Amino acid sequence: MPLGTAGPVKKAEKLLGYDEPFIMLNGDIFADLSYRELLNTHRRTGALATIALCKVEDPSRYGVAEIGDDNRIKRFIEKPKREEAPSNFINAGVYVLSPKIYDYIPVGRAVSIEREVFPKLAEQGKLYGHFAHGLWMDIGKPEEYLETNKIILDLISKLKHETAKDFELKNPVAFDKGVSIGEKSIIGPYAILGKNVKVGKKAQISNSVVFPDVEIGEFAVIEGAIIGEGAKIGRNVKVTKGCVVGDLANIRDNVDLFHEAICPGKEVSENILNPKD
Repeated sequence: MPLGTAGPVKKAEKLLGYDEPFIMLNGDIFADLSYRELLNTHRRTGALATIALCKVEDPSRYGVAEIGDDNRIKRFIEKPKREEAPSNFINAGVYVLSPKIYDYIPVGRAVSIEREVFPKLAEQGKLYGHFAHGLWMDIGKPEEYLETNKIILDLISKLKHETAKDFELKNPVAFDKGVSIGEKSIIGPYAILGKNVKVGKKAQISNSVVFPDVEIGEFAVIEGAIIGEGAKIGRNVKVTKGCVVGDLANIRDNVDLFHEAICPGKEVSENILNPKD
């Protein structure tokens, strides 16, 4: 049963224990921050909960913090108009929580830590912020996930792959172990291939993330897509902008996909063209 963002913490109370603070992270973010510094802030202030805060240009999509003395958080405003936001610091989705937090979470139902727990702590002066200065990205949408991977590839672009004899690499790219690529294929720019990915002859992959154990057939084109683990992409298939192919899906030969999400394990034998631009 879905339990919201706080219910699972209550359910895991005995596993997490009562002796020391613990770190909680949202699963749809990329955050480059120091957990040691975050913990130090939590201990220094005596907070019951400490939230990593990230500065953004437009806070209107997020929960925005109103910050008082010593980084105490007075309140959060969810998705305010840009001109009405009390600051440009948003909830980055990384928290340090002390075991006393369990007392604030009702048992047996879905509970939102952002909307039910944090407001109570703010009223009691027990909620503090920690300013994070590293890279922070929301990866909750496919286009955001791909953009984050592009940024990371740019950051590690010094680790360039040399062009092989049988196929062409356009940096930046990243490979895991066991990747095999057919002759005359073109990989990159901004291609990430997971462990044991197999690419057939004369295939093209760019601006995409390909998870482990994927098989990509000859003449296939993967551009601006996410390919899930263990998927099979047939011969002469085109998987282009905005596509997400689920784990173990099977895209048969000569199929074109555009702006489509394919469920895990599904077999696709006909074109699906779903323009959204």
